[in-house]
Amino acid sequence: MRRKRNKLRILHCPTFGVGNPGMLAAAERSLGLSSYSVSIEPAMYGFHIDFALNPFRRSWLSLLFREILRWPLLIYALIWSDIVHYNFGQTIMPQWYGGGSDDKVGMLKRFTGSCLKLYVTTLERFDLKLLKICGKKIIITYQGDDARQGDYCRKYFKITAANYVNCSYYTKESDDNKRRLINEMACYADEIYTFNPDLLNILPEHSKFIPYVSVDLGAIDPVNSVNNKKPLVIHAPTHRGVKGTEFIVNAIEMLQSEGVEFDFELIEGLSHKDALKTYERADLLIDQLLIGWYGGLAVELMAMGKPVICYIREEDLVFLPDGMRQDLPIINANPENIYEVLKQKIQGESIESLVDIGKRSRIYVEKWHDPQMTSLQLKANYESILSK
Repeated sequence: MRRKRNKLRILHCPTFGVGNPGMLAAAERSLGLSSYSVSIEPAMYGFHIDFALNPFRRSWLSLLFREILRWPLLIYALIWSDIVHYNFGQTIMPQWYGGGSDDKVGMLKRFTGSCLKLYVTTLERFDLKLLKICGKKIIITYQGDDARQGDYCRKYFKITAANYVNCSYYTKESDDNKRRLINEMACYADEIYTFNPDLLNILPEHSKFIPYVSVDLGAIDPVNSVNNKKPLVIHAPTHRGVKGTEFIVNAIEMLQSEGVEFDFELIEGLSHKDALKTYERADLLIDQLLIGWYGGLAVELMAMGKPVICYIREEDLVFLPDGMRQDLPIINANPENIYEVLKQKIQGESIESLVDIGKRSRIYVEKWHDPQMTSLQLKANYESILSK
């Protein structure tokens, strides 16, 4: 029989997960749970995480420390937690997604790749097995390309990033390994969630959609105004090919050549703190045009009361709650019509409509992306799986 404790103990790990684990843990603590987020990856971009164990960034020391840190984190999970909530589709032990066997690379690289594969595949799922033996509950949240498969996207989606990224971004080996990992991890998972509705096409049938929870609404004051004379349009890609930056820049250049009055800033390589200054001045965000859903940045800008242009795949909306689907304030655009949509929104009387969309965007985020509300739902789910 499980020993009773005053508080449920939830460990969110092993990455900073673009802010979602940290915000979830904080919200769960406010509900009386003992919940913490821990990352063995360096904390980046200013996203909140309770404990970032790795002090190094983008170096061989960072990789070395990451592998060393897996073991104390696993021991901590075994001793302390009731529930281990994995984020970004990753586990404490490493996972093999492919690579290292290309005949075109040199002998040393092939040998290194083979050693890496042996190391990873030997440890893969070791933590899952041990956690289950010790009676721990396991939750897995997928976020995007940790599960998204290029071959599926190219076959079933007319508009997809898989058609535009470098051929090495989605490979047959990586697609096959993602499918394998999803199926194997599902054997150990008590619950599976995703922040992106398109992933419910490929995740196990019992998987559930939950909204992004990466924004502290109490720390953001909405600004409901637009520069009528010269609106500022921004785009902040983390990966140009995935976000459809090429089509956005082409549309911007066409409009500028026509003399349409607006400013445009392409935001790349800045810390979150520095980028925030531009976000606050922006009148319109173009998020992404190829994935079919909006990202965490869109949630942040909507919380500021900013309107957002993004490609929303209509077929995937069936996975959303009815109310969320009806409330969605996103201005829908894709590579084929981004020029027309943007031109219509930033000139003439249409500029005034951006203020209304911005107000509705803030209300939408308060209703559907509030970490407190999602944590209440998860708390009920935690208690349910622990009672089984």
